[in-house]
Amino acid sequence: MKLPYFDLSGKVAVITGGATGIGRGISDGLADAGASVVLCARRINVLEEACAEIAQKTGVKTLPHRLDITSTDEINTLVNDVVKEFGHIDILVNNAGVGGSEKPILEMSEEDWDNTVNTDLRGIFLLSQAVGKEMVKQGTGGKVINVASIGGEIIFPNMSAYCASKGGVIQLTKVMALEWIRYNIQVNAILPGYIETPMNTHFFATDVGKKIIKKNIPMNRLGQQDEMKGLAVYLASPASSFMTGSAIIIDGGQTCW
Repeated sequence: MKLPYFDLSGKVAVITGGATGIGRGISDGLADAGASVVLCARRINVLEEACAEIAQKTGVKTLPHRLDITSTDEINTLVNDVVKEFGHIDILVNNAGVGGSEKPILEMSEEDWDNTVNTDLRGIFLLSQAVGKEMVKQGTGGKVINVASIGGEIIFPNMSAYCASKGGVIQLTKVMALEWIRYNIQVNAILPGYIETPMNTHFFATDVGKKIIKKNIPMNRLGQQDEMKGLAVYLASPASSFMTGSAIIIDGGQTCW
């Protein structure tokens, strides 16, 4: 069955944090739909391994590229290298992020706050700005997908910097969407709940982790990274051409309580 409105053949997607966890699920989905993928993170060996696996499975062109999302110089180098290699950027997925320090506000240091906000909010602003300028120059439109969190909508105690950053990402998404409508660039956000990743698998297998799942998620399970594929492909494809500024929750019903 052919579904041309979900076809990403010929498109180039840049995915930060795209080698593991949620980002890997998104990368796999976009590659499955035919997009060439550029995976960005700090650990080049992990990127190279993920790119090789995706290329072997799907046959699309891949590129691993080291990136510190807090560095303007590295962001500019990334954009220049991608354009040099592929000629254009059609899709940007801002997925890189950190959980931050789990501390009460009264005990949080300025450094704790800055480390989280610089990655989870400032980095998205800087990379989106750099890629957005390139998309405008290309004149063919584009798609930006910002991975926020249900933490931008509901409260997680002792995670003030994280929640503030993710709330900021949701608002930034809406402002970007309105400002870039004239360029045919659609900007939307994904708000995941608890998704199983290599970093949290062990914790959620403990008694404490199981209690958290039972208490918070009506589906009584964690989301899987593969369950990010369909939504990511939709937001990156022509199927969502009349959709911009939206923040879509994918959390197993957690925010319905």
